[in-house]
Amino acid sequence: MPALIPLALDAPPVEGALLQPPGNTALTAFWVGLALLLVTARLLGAVARRFGQPSVVGELLAGVVLGPSLLGLIAPDVTAWLFPGDPTSSAMLFAAAWLGIALLLTKTGIETDLGILRRLGRSATTVSVGSLVVPIAMGFGLGLLLPDLLYGAAADRLGFALFMAVAMSISALPVVARVLADLGLLRRNVGQVTLAAGMVNDLIGWILLGGVIGIFTAGGFDPGALATTAISVGVFLAAAMTIGQRGVDRLLRQVHRGGQAAGLAATIAVVAAFGAVTQYIGVEAVLGALIAGLVIGRSPYARKDVEHTIDSLSDGVFGPIFFATAGLFLDLTVLGDPAVLTAAIVVTAVAAIGKLLGSYLGARLGGMNNTEGLALGVGLNARGALEIVLATIGLGIGALNESSYAVLVLMAMITSIAAPPLLRPILARLVPDEAEAERLERERLLDNAIVAGARRALVPTRGGGNSATAAHVLHNALTPEATVTVLTVGQSADDRPDASDVLEALEDRDVTHRIHQAADVDDDILDEARLGYDLLALGVSENVTGTHALSPRLQRIVAASPIPTLLVRRGRRDTDLHAPYRSVLVPVTGTRTGRAAEEIAYSMASRSGAEVHAMHVTPPMEPWPLARRGARTLGRVATQLDRTRDLSRRLGVDANVVVRDGDATAQALADAADEHGCDVIVVGTEVRAAGGELFLGHGVERLLDESDQTVVVVLWPAPPIEE
Repeated sequence: MPALIPLALDAPPVEGALLQPPGNTALTAFWVGLALLLVTARLLGAVARRFGQPSVVGELLAGVVLGPSLLGLIAPDVTAWLFPGDPTSSAMLFAAAWLGIALLLTKTGIETDLGILRRLGRSATTVSVGSLVVPIAMGFGLGLLLPDLLYGAAADRLGFALFMAVAMSISALPVVARVLADLGLLRRNVGQVTLAAGMVNDLIGWILLGGVIGIFTAGGFDPGALATTAISVGVFLAAAMTIGQRGVDRLLRQVHRGGQAAGLAATIAVVAAFGAVTQYIGVEAVLGALIAGLVIGRSPYARKDVEHTIDSLSDGVFGPIFFATAGLFLDLTVLGDPAVLTAAIVVTAVAAIGKLLGSYLGARLGGMNNTEGLALGVGLNARGALEIVLATIGLGIGALNESSYAVLVLMAMITSIAAPPLLRPILARLVPDEAEAERLERERLLDNAIVAGARRALVPTRGGGNSATAAHVLHNALTPEATVTVLTVGQSADDRPDASDVLEALEDRDVTHRIHQAADVDDDILDEARLGYDLLALGVSENVTGTHALSPRLQRIVAASPIPTLLVRRGRRDTDLHAPYRSVLVPVTGTRTGRAAEEIAYSMASRSGAEVHAMHVTPPMEPWPLARRGARTLGRVATQLDRTRDLSRRLGVDANVVVRDGDATAQALADAADEHGCDVIVVGTEVRAAGGELFLGHGVERLLDESDQTVVVVLWPAPPIEE
């Protein structure tokens, strides 16, 4: 077997070695060139952002500055030394650049929310179809008419026309998303439709590109080869989103405990594996990176810190290097040819008109108004980074030459520069209707919610009514989009807790049932809770004395839980585990845990149709010498109650706010619950240690022991108990 050799400067070739190191001169030029590309790209990207443009414009100009268009004219010897163009030097630079492409497409896939397409229905469908079909048709027709001086070495008229059709279909989703985010319109209907159409444009565009690449790698239009490539891509996409999704989920779950480094390594490995598959079937590896991003983004075990690292690597290092490298191919001197300059003007005009017309028609067919249609057309017109990636691929496979490459890159730059200033005044004129305004306010509230906005929840169960009641509470408290994992843990193969009642309580929700076998049940539950969940729900069982003091197991889980926890004790009068709630009582305290309890109570009431009573217990009125302090207290109470009413309305209910005098909050809550016929009491508390055990507070523990109602306790992650 040949030996791997260490990298050494000017090492002589080793016969049979797997790696041959480049020489000292090549390495020096590579490191200097890489540093210049990165620094220049970052500087010019910052300048572009300062003028309100996407950073990709400045990053691309870095390559123009260092390439044949500027430095190559002023100091050709310097350019030749930095970027000599020999296979070794090119391979080193392209390794960094193509890693940038892979990370960029991975990031795009992770940020793609396929659920948007399902939610937006008709509008998303018609806009997506219009913004694809019209540009593709116009691009294909234009490709047939453009002169052959733009054809790449491997292109004929049909192949070039097909490539131009795909090139016209791409949209710059990151550019559009950034503008929408800057204007606070990302969650508006028009913003969501724009994102959905952009996702479809990019996804289908890259799949179509895979077919076109198959034509060029086959040496011409071969219907059989094209069909084989298309079927292969389709099969791989279907396998990736099903079998591949389960495999990636399992992998990310296993490495989750290894921290960010293990998660990043696993993510890059998935990207490389998917890229290898698409490269093998005759499509560029970037399509595999995009699909890998889609799969990783859908995984419940994807780590946010890993995604942030990929963003940083893509936006901060490898992305700028790629775009600067792409700029090295852009020789603006070709525009001195009147035919090429004319082609650039025509291609840019057709691209802009095609996308604007298709998007506008799709919007109107989808029931949107003229302003929304215009905003969609302008927004989707930005080609940005992905168009440059596509042009680079076209140059590499011989579909484009230097002239047509310059034409497409200029089109991408012009549309990206024009979109933000044109889009801002159009979007600023859009006023949401009442239904949309209500949805936006509710989403904003849930995004800032303490617990009611949880996206993933965990319900461990050993069977029993309290766990089923905990699942029923959770089902009513979470948003419809939130997912729930039911975890049953047995200590042996024969120990199989029954989770049927828990699963029945969650039957209308996206639920995953995990069955584990572990010697230490507590540790297994806590290990699962650390895998990116937002909320933990636990049923509180009676002990041998008939009270509801926390068992040692529950104490340990609550003490070590890394996430907020709901403790749920089923009401003594509840005979139907899944009966809808009629009336909910929640205390108003003004604390963080009190606010969390209110969120849970109002969300439960909103989804179950129950009425809700929000009660504030005040101390007895103070004597005359302290009247001023009492007045200030009453003022704070009034402000708090106003906030309570506002919060309940924004979460979809009109709470009945009650104020009572008294000292014993637990007794006051119990009396009020009986008076109003409530079947649920929701309270919040901080967990603290007392005598070596977790202590929930006398009032909460009294409610758990004595109340006839179902009791829901919202707990925060507790500090470790000191021995």
